[in-house]
Amino acid sequence: MQRRTVRLIVAIAMAALAGSIATPVYAAETAPPSIPVLTGAELSASWAGPLSTRGRYVVDANGNRFKLKSANWDGAQGHWNGTAPKSDPANHNSGISYDIPMGLDRVPIATLMADFHSVGINSIRLPFSNEMLTMTAPVPDVAVLANPQLKGKTPLQIFDVVVETLTADGFAVILNNHSTTSRWCCGADDGNSKPHSGQTLDKFVSDWAFLATRYASNPRVVGMDLRNEVRRDITDDPNWGMGDANDLYKAYQLAAVAIQKVNPHTLIVMEGINWQGIPLDGFFHERPNLRPVATTSNTILYPDKLVYSSHVYGFTGPKHTGATGLGETHDLRYRDMTAAELSAAVIAESLFVTTSGQHYTAPVWLSEFGTTGAGQDNPKEVAWWNNFTDVLVANDTDFAAWPLVSQATEDGVFSDKFALLGYSASGTKFSIANDWRYPAWVKLITAAGKSGQVAVEPRWNMLGSGAISPDNNASLRLQGTDWDSAKWKGNCPDSERLIGLSRSSNRALCTNNAQPATSSTYAVVSNESTVTHDWAGGYSKLQCPAGQIATGFSVNPGVTNKWAMSKLLCSQSTTTLPTSQGRTLWFDQGDNRPAGVGSIGSDWAPGKFKGQCNNTEYIAGVAFTYRWNNGGVPSALLCKPLA
Repeated sequence: MQRRTVRLIVAIAMAALAGSIATPVYAAETAPPSIPVLTGAELSASWAGPLSTRGRYVVDANGNRFKLKSANWDGAQGHWNGTAPKSDPANHNSGISYDIPMGLDRVPIATLMADFHSVGINSIRLPFSNEMLTMTAPVPDVAVLANPQLKGKTPLQIFDVVVETLTADGFAVILNNHSTTSRWCCGADDGNSKPHSGQTLDKFVSDWAFLATRYASNPRVVGMDLRNEVRRDITDDPNWGMGDANDLYKAYQLAAVAIQKVNPHTLIVMEGINWQGIPLDGFFHERPNLRPVATTSNTILYPDKLVYSSHVYGFTGPKHTGATGLGETHDLRYRDMTAAELSAAVIAESLFVTTSGQHYTAPVWLSEFGTTGAGQDNPKEVAWWNNFTDVLVANDTDFAAWPLVSQATEDGVFSDKFALLGYSASGTKFSIANDWRYPAWVKLITAAGKSGQVAVEPRWNMLGSGAISPDNNASLRLQGTDWDSAKWKGNCPDSERLIGLSRSSNRALCTNNAQPATSSTYAVVSNESTVTHDWAGGYSKLQCPAGQIATGFSVNPGVTNKWAMSKLLCSQSTTTLPTSQGRTLWFDQGDNRPAGVGSIGSDWAPGKFKGQCNNTEYIAGVAFTYRWNNGGVPSALLCKPLA
């Protein structure tokens, strides 16, 4: 979310991630370019829900590319800045939202729909707060002055109407958990920095399950964006994969599984870490975004539903909070970069995830960006807007502008100066079509990119983060099944098999490449009773029964013999597998990943030896030993051909 209020936090010298924005004077473009505008019926007919992913692309139910050309219709997350009294409009950022989407007090919702179409978007990111979900008081009548049919409704009931209206008019809707409390985002002191801020992690997860169930019957509610701009609070940084209370990877895994158990059709959107560290020169600080995904990616029950996201504003930077004054460092802001530097930064921080054939390969949705429209007086922001939209076009990137709707004065001064649309109290509309940003916006909306059918690509998904919590159970069939008590367990999705294991960690690689279907029949192998021959002399061996392939494994999470092999989980193939003794692949002395195997360009177990069977093989067995100080960790794989 773009920010204009800087909170001074002396304890860590942390300001809100914001900068000051100049007061605008509204000015119209001369003969601006235009955008082809679809009606609601035309947009509805142009795509079919639900959405999924194929490689780096989002696709619709027919397998056609559906590029997310989105904007953020904010308000249901709250605009209050935390200063008492809450009833004072001066204590709200860019107008009181009444915890509902902006604009419902200014114009009828049907007018909003038509105006949304006019800016060329096909999808809406719809922020909300956890607090909003439990508000029982109806909004005041003034909040829905232009929509009297909404009088007497609670914020959640109005949210329901908004969702139904958007989807009926053809828009894809992605819900975004913006904050815990209804507060304007984003500072270190606002109590909303992490999923468990101001609530338990269980509450965060259960609220998502509640919403996933609530909208499961609407195929145009296409996604759940799990949390907005996770960042440092006063004392603690978020992390990615450490297994503790601040582990965002863990929170996302738990929420994704809970959502997919009740709604397998929705996209799961995971935004990277927005900020770590103390923003003072000489102290560690950075904006990781999706960099941690390069070595620790997420695997969920339905892996073709995963989308990653990040945010880019010109006033922030890779190591710049966006603050001015206290909390500001001497690091580059994105707007200080050349076009080439900006492109390189965005790719390194986020867009690398779209690289084909890696364990992390997924679509990336740059789900917030924006700048002041009318009255912009910072030439660096102007250059950044043009350069950044060029980056989006060049990389054919899914996007969402912040924000879509703002209040405005009668002469067109926006309360939120980044907005695409503004409405005065009398209902007069003001649009990006009449300010300097419009040519680049048209370029972005109308850019040529991948369209039509998208080919299905093999998937490579990793298990484990190196932490003992939580288990990485990506199997829907085995949810609630503890097949090796007190051990760490990793299960591939039901559509995939194990293809690689690491040594001295809990990381592994799954794939669906040349995958045979498997049944719900499985075996937990804990001894050598199914070993067919001595394929790893002198080593203990776990081997799947004939006709079964390895789809999961368990290891010891304890201090003594940590990550020692415990059991092998094997699933029954529904097709006959070739009779073969297979081959032994050793990785006790170093990596053994044959040339050309999947995810070869990325490291799914950094710093650990890895063994990986060929793309058309399966793991039939694992060998290990406690001799020679090996500690029982995997040393060799039995690789067998699928055909």
